[in-house]
Amino acid sequence: MKTNIKTRLIVIFAVLAVCVVGIFGIPQGVSGTALKQSLLNRIHLGLDLKGGMHLILQVKVDEAISAETDTDVAGLQSDLQRNGITGAVVSKPDANRADFIQIAGVPAAHNDDVRSLLESSYSSRFDIAPGVGNTWTLTMKPTVEGEAKQRALDQALEVIQTRTNTLGVSEPIIEPYQLGSYQILVELPGVDDLGRVKDVIQSTARLEAHEVISDQPWTDRQTALQALGGYVPPDAELLQSVPGAAAEGSPGEWYELKKIPIWGGTDIRDAQPGHNPNTNEPEVDFYLTSAAGDKFAAWTGANIGKYMAIVLDNRVQEVAVIKGQIRDQGNISGGGITEQRVKDLSMLLRTGALPASIDFLQETTVGPSLGADSIHQGVVASIVGMLTVMAFMLIYYRGAGINADLALFLNLVILLGFMGYSGATLTLPGIAGVILTIGMGVDSNVLIFERIREELRAGKSPSASVDQGFAHAWTTIVDTHVTTIVSAAILFIFGTGPVKGFAVTLTFGLLANLFTAVFVSRVIFDANLSRKLHGEPISI
Repeated sequence: MKTNIKTRLIVIFAVLAVCVVGIFGIPQGVSGTALKQSLLNRIHLGLDLKGGMHLILQVKVDEAISAETDTDVAGLQSDLQRNGITGAVVSKPDANRADFIQIAGVPAAHNDDVRSLLESSYSSRFDIAPGVGNTWTLTMKPTVEGEAKQRALDQALEVIQTRTNTLGVSEPIIEPYQLGSYQILVELPGVDDLGRVKDVIQSTARLEAHEVISDQPWTDRQTALQALGGYVPPDAELLQSVPGAAAEGSPGEWYELKKIPIWGGTDIRDAQPGHNPNTNEPEVDFYLTSAAGDKFAAWTGANIGKYMAIVLDNRVQEVAVIKGQIRDQGNISGGGITEQRVKDLSMLLRTGALPASIDFLQETTVGPSLGADSIHQGVVASIVGMLTVMAFMLIYYRGAGINADLALFLNLVILLGFMGYSGATLTLPGIAGVILTIGMGVDSNVLIFERIREELRAGKSPSASVDQGFAHAWTTIVDTHVTTIVSAAILFIFGTGPVKGFAVTLTFGLLANLFTAVFVSRVIFDANLSRKLHGEPISI
């Protein structure tokens, strides 16, 4: 019996030691400051405790759909020409329908050819229907559209995650928000520069090279539209330049460009800050992927003497004559670009372009002083609650109350150890979960102790009463803990950051409580009984 108790005590002390290491790690000293820093390095504080920014972003997924159908329009026009079907014009006639494509002006003799082309190459993505007057309509299938929107959301999540990492944010929360709304929750503990965060997150950083249709720029958009007959052709777009971007020193600001770029943001392999070797001004040096470089070299080689525009975020940065073949590198400079802008732009290009622009639906900044007050009040509430419960257990259950208090203390140590090892983030609701765990731990001990009392009143020996008390209370304890853990799991799956913090601490606390209330308390009872004479009463 004593050997068995010693083995179980070794297990308890081993668990306690492992959990203490999980809480503090390997401290760099034994002073209070060193231990506090070690604790903060292991137990990460959430936004509401550390201070920082809480953002809700809306991804404009329709823009991603529009970009995909723009590519389809260009591809379809090329396929028609390659099959000898001339005169047909592919366009998106409804500006409010990003998923809708129309083919107009199909020669009657080629109607069957168009049908065959569409059914063989486009029917998997579009619902195809003939229209009035030798026209065809393509409407993106709902399943394909849904997949494209989800893909845009996933890509936006990945890009934002990468960009926030470059800000040096510890334990950021970046996750989908409100299922089906294509929104993103962003929580950045310890960050207070809202302006820079917004610049970094919301910039689409879409760098592209476009063919210039008309090398003569216009001073304003209205003049450009008049020159084009009142409308922009479906395969073209009008974009404004930044100051100083015009070709040959021209003062014009608006250019007619081919809508489909020669290469786009996803073709960029790397981007680094640099300096112009002639003027020493800061610039961004970018490099294309191998495939994009080969494509660009072929295009520039075949278009020497023509104009090309470099476009960043729908603004023309530079327009120049192609004087020779260009393969896989270029730079962005001029326009009063600053060193900080060069660093940020390089980072944005390296991390990839957002698939669509983003709206900030909600912006909340939590100051560090408010977070410090929350920590202080939460810790005070936890200590007061724990001391009150421990005092009650000592008064009501006498000697057995010491048993419950030891198990309760070990429960808290194991809970914090779990959080240290898992890297979980402690939030203000998480502190509430800790306090609730204290109550659940006491509840388990009360169930066991009251059952032991019933067995003692029935005339059973202390040893038999302890055995029966634990045996009968075990089923009830497991039932209550499992149902509560299931509820916490639902909160974790569907809740946001702070709610997840509550679910995490509650779950860890309940798992720790199963160990302390049953195993640890039983070992303490058995150790106490082993020192008593047979039939000697226990203090409960």
